[in-house]
Amino acid sequence: MMPRGYGGKILRVNLSNRDIRIEKTDIGYMLKTIGGRGCNSQRLFDELDFDADPLSPENMLVFGIGPLTGTLLSASAFTTISAKSPLTGILGDSAAGGFFGPELKQAGFDQVIITGKSEHPCYLFVTEEYAEIRDASHIWGKDIWQTTSVIRKELNDNAVQVAAIGPAGENLVRFATVACNNSRMFGRTGMGAVLGSKNLKALVVRGKKGVRLHDPLTFLKLCKELDEKIISHPEYADRRNLGSTLLMKALNNLGILPTNHFQEGLCDYVDDVSGESLARNFKTKNKSCFNCNIHCSRYYLTRETEGEGPEYETLCSYTSRIGVDDLKFALRMTSFLNKMGVDSLSSGETIGWAMECVQRGLLDKNDFDGLDFTWGNKETIEKLLPMIVNREGIGDLFAEGTRALSEHFQKGTRDYALHVKGLDMICGDPRGIKAFGLTYAIASRGGDHLRAEPFFELTNRFEEAEKRFGTRDAGDRLADNGKADLVVFTEKQALLTDCMTMCKNIGLSMDIIDFDFASRLLTSATGLKFTEDRVVRSLEGIIETDRLMNIKFGIDPSQDTLPKRFTEEPLAQGPSKGQVVPVEKMVKEYYRLKGWDKNGVPARKK
Repeated sequence: MMPRGYGGKILRVNLSNRDIRIEKTDIGYMLKTIGGRGCNSQRLFDELDFDADPLSPENMLVFGIGPLTGTLLSASAFTTISAKSPLTGILGDSAAGGFFGPELKQAGFDQVIITGKSEHPCYLFVTEEYAEIRDASHIWGKDIWQTTSVIRKELNDNAVQVAAIGPAGENLVRFATVACNNSRMFGRTGMGAVLGSKNLKALVVRGKKGVRLHDPLTFLKLCKELDEKIISHPEYADRRNLGSTLLMKALNNLGILPTNHFQEGLCDYVDDVSGESLARNFKTKNKSCFNCNIHCSRYYLTRETEGEGPEYETLCSYTSRIGVDDLKFALRMTSFLNKMGVDSLSSGETIGWAMECVQRGLLDKNDFDGLDFTWGNKETIEKLLPMIVNREGIGDLFAEGTRALSEHFQKGTRDYALHVKGLDMICGDPRGIKAFGLTYAIASRGGDHLRAEPFFELTNRFEEAEKRFGTRDAGDRLADNGKADLVVFTEKQALLTDCMTMCKNIGLSMDIIDFDFASRLLTSATGLKFTEDRVVRSLEGIIETDRLMNIKFGIDPSQDTLPKRFTEEPLAQGPSKGQVVPVEKMVKEYYRLKGWDKNGVPARKK
């Protein structure tokens, strides 16, 4: 008998031969992986041909949710999409909230595994009763908002949930995104290009089943306990009002807000482009993912455009990171990127790289089809983005990503391509947040903070740091001592939230869920014996699975590092002045704590 909590079914679709199969969820598999990202990673490790070209029919595309998705647990609404990344060539995945994941659970599925390539554009329609491949020729070329609208009208159902690509995914832009609810972005590692390579415009889901739990009263009690912790948290009001855009001023105050492509950490016009300015001048209402009590997303409206968001990474990527002081322009670009299906971080990094290369005299407008890449040139940005989406002119090369751009031009430009393992750096200067620097270096999908997000180092909770991590330095953002211990711990926390499909703003950054609490949630929901020890061992095993998979993809310890900007160029001013990241030392300590050898190879699979 299938345990409660899980949907109970796995859907397999081969688009090449149009074979559709439904399997029962393997409970042993779920005990081993919990669900969500963990289950996706294990599926790729077990079944993917590691030599497959990411844009070939042989690449696997996996949508995964977890045992708590769509329940009364606040913020348990996320879905993870996983595949071999067309941008990095290693493990790729991206997660998004909204309402898509709960709908997939209500249709009775825990995973959707897609292989092959359709001969013609199609979308996959899934209900609790059947799944079918439908023609998408009439929506191929449409943007994400248009696609969602057309499909809902076609099905005569405004409640149907749509995860779709835009023209960027169709044109195989290597950092193309997938979006659900129009603006909830599966943003990183190019999952949209994988859908496009399979001629798959969208995954469309309609479910009407309820989610049944093993011990609903105990589960409800735990959910109420969590709700109280969220509402009483000191950051609750700011997170509700500003969402992640609160970081614009917060990071500027620390001297680590990326400005002019990380050349500076202070932005003198931050007030003009801050989350506070957005909320005051353009926010019309708050929005929420399924069953979340923070409502941290925002809907904005200007005379030129409207949309949801932006999150901090998009806001920073299209303001201070590239020298733009115009908030309305950033909002207009946000709307365009969301409709076309383009990752704001990777596209923003290509622009920042080009601007710095021009500033340093390494390249000029003759290298860029006449486009003028001086800092903050809004006209150039607005011309370039459609060129990237449609792979026109120089946009075709930009669509390959920053690493490919720098390798194409050479001329000393590689030092200014700010990526790790091909994934462009997020908008947080690691010179002033050392544990984050280690996280970027070792994250299994590249230059990313969400694999650990060691927010604890920003809290100055020194006594707690001593108890939890053996040194007060773990609570000091400028210290490098104790940061490997912190990252080893928080990467398990981060993975746990992904396996439970929770929002990391709650499950990780607010630091209010521990492994014991999670094990009680999982046990009361499913009836399976998710003890604290079993949960931790599962998480450790999945992290090693990711590492072993990346080794098969060709990762070696030389790639567990950071761009020279962060290891050799101290910040020149502000509260983080003089700081660099001793990444080699911290990575060695990280390997030691993990029990990995000097090459970062796990001794054994947990």
